[in-house]
Amino acid sequence: MSTDKSIALLQLNFNQIDRRITRWMARHGITLLRTGLGVVFLWFGALKLIPGLSPAQDLAARTIGALTFGLVPPAVSVPALAIWECLIGLGMISGKFMRVTILLLLAQMLGTLTPLALFPGETWAIFPIAPTLEGQYIIKNIVLISAALVIGATVRGGYVLAEPGDCR
Repeated sequence: MSTDKSIALLQLNFNQIDRRITRWMARHGITLLRTGLGVVFLWFGALKLIPGLSPAQDLAARTIGALTFGLVPPAVSVPALAIWECLIGLGMISGKFMRVTILLLLAQMLGTLTPLALFPGETWAIFPIAPTLEGQYIIKNIVLISAALVIGATVRGGYVLAEPGDCR
């Protein structure tokens, strides 16, 4: 067999494998994304239910305190946030009540981003180019918001296509 034919055969095999993998990702990606996002929210929420276990609970309590002008004490805000996050997690994992779940997630994420402005001394080493570890923890939420938007696009029956022109 000539080198050109061997290369063409390898390309054909690669393309067939690549198409199968891409179709598998299109078929299962949203479910895996939704479940993974749910696990993160359930886990982080559950940590906040046990005092002192979540590294984010102090910042979360101070943020909620600042946003409510001190009206909601940490003894109330942290467990409420924990339950809120657990509900988001359970909604994502189960795939039930997705519109409400995504609404809860986006509202929670708005609050999560506010420490970047409320506590710049804690969230930025050099504003706006070098976040602290807490700042990085907050900024990564952009990915969680994006994941929720992609999941939300499928709530009314939308889906991911492996290739242009593919239909279910």
